[in-house]
Amino acid sequence: MPDAATLGLFALAALALLVIPGPAVLFIVARSVEHGRRGGLVSVLGIHTGTLVHVTAAAVGLSAILMRSATVFTTVKLVGAAYLIGLGVRRLLRPVRATQDDAPANGSLRRVYWQGVVVNVLNPKTALFFFAFLPQFVHPERGHVGLQVLVLGATFVLLGVMSDCTYALLAGTLGARLFRRPAAVVARERVSGGVYVALGVATALGAHPPRRRAA
Repeated sequence: MPDAATLGLFALAALALLVIPGPAVLFIVARSVEHGRRGGLVSVLGIHTGTLVHVTAAAVGLSAILMRSATVFTTVKLVGAAYLIGLGVRRLLRPVRATQDDAPANGSLRRVYWQGVVVNVLNPKTALFFFAFLPQFVHPERGHVGLQVLVLGATFVLLGVMSDCTYALLAGTLGARLFRRPAAVVARERVSGGVYVALGVATALGAHPPRRRAA
């Protein structure tokens, strides 16, 4: 188990990273503006369910395989980028009803949840975090490495949920006020689609596996 000092230092470092908006935060903000605070909170749950997948992978060593294979890393990155771009293009092209009734249905919320899961599972930056950053706080002499990774990962998820819920609540509240007019609903859909496309392009162009040092 990590000691209190290590856990505290990790929490501070994780918070410093979490408060800076990244692809996951932008996804949550877009969903919050579109579906309101309820939809935003559901997207947070989806994103961090995806994070738990990365935590489990790191604990059993799968992240190391992903990072050491440039081909696998690039494949995951491009699949994730294509998924985001597909979401954005579909939203940009679909007809929009200029209606003020924005209450999300249960089926819509389920889609929001699973989209969040897929977005973060296919986010190579999350895997990169657990491969390159988290191991700095793991000390083999203190016991089972996998258990330490799980504890640190759970801490990261807890902090991430609190941080991202703040973004979701703020964006959902502001979105409800900014997009009350019917014409604004159409603009919101187009902006939301543009955000997904931009996220997909950023994912495709960013995040590279660590280079292996020459022997």
